[in-house]
Amino acid sequence: MTNLRFGAVESASKRKPVEVLSPVERPSEYFGKKVFNRQKMYKYLSAEVYTKLIDVIDNGAQLDRSIADEVAKGMKRWADENGVTHYTHWFQPLTEGTAEKHDAFIEHDGKGGMIEEFSGKLLVQQEPDASSFPSGGIRSTFEARGYSAWDPTSPVFIMDDTLCIPTIFISYTGEALDYKAPLLRALHAVNVAATDVCHYFYPDVKKVVSNLGWEQEYFLVDADLYAARPDLALTGRTLMGHSSAKDQQMDDHYFGTIPERVQAFMKDLEIQALELGIPCKTRHNEVAPNQFECAPIFEETNLAVDHNMLLMSLMKKVARKHGFQVLLHEKPFDGINGSGKHNNWSLSTDTGILLHGTGKTPKDNLRFITFIVETLMAVYKHNGLLKASIMSATNAHRLGANEAPPAIVSSFLGNQVSEVLDHLEKTPTKDIFNIEGKHGVNIDIPEIPDIMQDNTDRNRTSPFAFTGNRFEFRAVGSEANCASAMITLNTAVAEALQDFKVRVDKLIANGQDTIEAIIEVVRQDIKTCAPIRFDGNGYSDEWVEEAEKRGLDVERSCPVIFDRYLDEASIKMFESQGVMKKNELEARNEVKWETYTKKLQIEARVLGDLSMNHIIPVATHYQSQLAKNVGNMIAIFGADEAKKLSERNISIIKDIAERTALIEKGVEELVEARKKANKIENEREKAIAYHDTVETKFDTIRYQIDKLELEVSDELWTLPKYRELLFIR
Repeated sequence: MTNLRFGAVESASKRKPVEVLSPVERPSEYFGKKVFNRQKMYKYLSAEVYTKLIDVIDNGAQLDRSIADEVAKGMKRWADENGVTHYTHWFQPLTEGTAEKHDAFIEHDGKGGMIEEFSGKLLVQQEPDASSFPSGGIRSTFEARGYSAWDPTSPVFIMDDTLCIPTIFISYTGEALDYKAPLLRALHAVNVAATDVCHYFYPDVKKVVSNLGWEQEYFLVDADLYAARPDLALTGRTLMGHSSAKDQQMDDHYFGTIPERVQAFMKDLEIQALELGIPCKTRHNEVAPNQFECAPIFEETNLAVDHNMLLMSLMKKVARKHGFQVLLHEKPFDGINGSGKHNNWSLSTDTGILLHGTGKTPKDNLRFITFIVETLMAVYKHNGLLKASIMSATNAHRLGANEAPPAIVSSFLGNQVSEVLDHLEKTPTKDIFNIEGKHGVNIDIPEIPDIMQDNTDRNRTSPFAFTGNRFEFRAVGSEANCASAMITLNTAVAEALQDFKVRVDKLIANGQDTIEAIIEVVRQDIKTCAPIRFDGNGYSDEWVEEAEKRGLDVERSCPVIFDRYLDEASIKMFESQGVMKKNELEARNEVKWETYTKKLQIEARVLGDLSMNHIIPVATHYQSQLAKNVGNMIAIFGADEAKKLSERNISIIKDIAERTALIEKGVEELVEARKKANKIENEREKAIAYHDTVETKFDTIRYQIDKLELEVSDELWTLPKYRELLFIR
């Protein structure tokens, strides 16, 4: 293993950037080259079928199964022209990744030969084995039937020689077994609720779209160095490793010059992403060494989620080509920044109005304030649930650490918006309105400048910050499927807007003016959601105490946080909006608890293995070398003088003995804690036991290992060190 480490360092140091040829065309010309987009639909489908399909995509019309055969035929023609030989239903099970089963375009011709065909039936619906994916008990092993069904709103695309068809994944009895099905329901709910509220201001609005712009952070590590770190390969993070003397303290990596090998990787990634219709726009160095970011232009949320899942898969593939391994774990290295995936979320109308953006008229600004406040109402009412939507065993390491928001959901608005809300809340109703006869209603709301987004500061410690014309949900983890957060956020906002409309309509029915009724309800809600507004330092201990006084969820235990999905208010919200039923929520929690436990099980086993089979043998080998040296010194100088001359070596020998004993004791306790936790049958209780009794032992063992790393001769240490993992690029 020693030779493996130094061999990996040598090969990594000698790697050169892979040459990446730029396409002859401009990016705008090859964008979407591998996507069956509207341009391709228009070319390969009849006018009638094209019109029907676009109506499904744009207006949510019912998919006419009768057109499926012609759509499949058109897709097949396009696929043939691009050398495609297989097709797959591409879906997002509860594994946090994607799933696909490739089938060839071949069938028996009845004459002993084969024909190539692709029918509408194969396009629209397939039957994966539902028992082989996480289902939380909805499907038993002997109940294998499940269905994947085509999502026409997300374009079909080509990966290598395969036609990939985005689909939902449901059980035989109709429960969602994936992220896409409830996401589509949540997006429908927020569309209906937001459109209804929009009609107070703009009667011509027919549709409201949820938008998402994600910012994907990640680390790149040389592939050979990665292979020499079993903990990275098996868990996605380093379970041990002393900090490098230099890491991010000089602030010289953020926005610095992109290393050549990384630049080549980024170029290759962007070309392939653009061909797949992913509108990558921004790339840069992040704060930590070997940490980077890729961000696209915002898109409709369902498509944005698909594109993020596709990009994460593509990143891994392209990284291997360039001799890298991409690390998407939220905290792969201790002591430096972790990686997140900021979700920039907004709502917009089919008439081009950004609902969280300011306007030039009093009516526009009242609409702006209404949607800001009702979003805050959603976040306030379901702050614990929103935290649960982004919580995981991996993201728990990041929250509250370097460059990440705390595990308490609050919202930063900035001075301007806060002042507007405070003004509206505190000004007497009679002073807000000045009825001017036929000239209408003059609303006394301070004018909000168009350049407000440039005047609004940013609070890096806020999990849910307003950034000018959108909210940035910064707590989402880099490895996560954005759909989890987006399902909860859009459903919560839909519920808040629906409740808002019920109360406003009641006042109007009682004879109150529409604008006055809106103002009254908004003022009530400004007061109600005030506890969620926080513009201070989210890292401070004082904030934890203050948040608890405000009634916000301050729980830090990941498996306990998952309980928020099963709160009465959460179940009522999901069911009332038609997003998920109680049994689906219960099943998902079973999956979350089981996944949490399994991740910690793997980490505990890897930590124990490395401790006993790598660290202790290396340390005792070095200890033996020192002992031999001391013995030789005694033989040469005599006991008394040798004792003085070997004082440092004797001290190290003793220290190694003490630390290896503590490591061995820690591993034994870790194994016993695992055995005890594994006997618990209830998944929730088992996850809590792993959190409380197993994971708590990791740092004790790591501390001793990291100290040994500083003592043991560098030439004997088997595992690549932080300085090598983070600075060889």
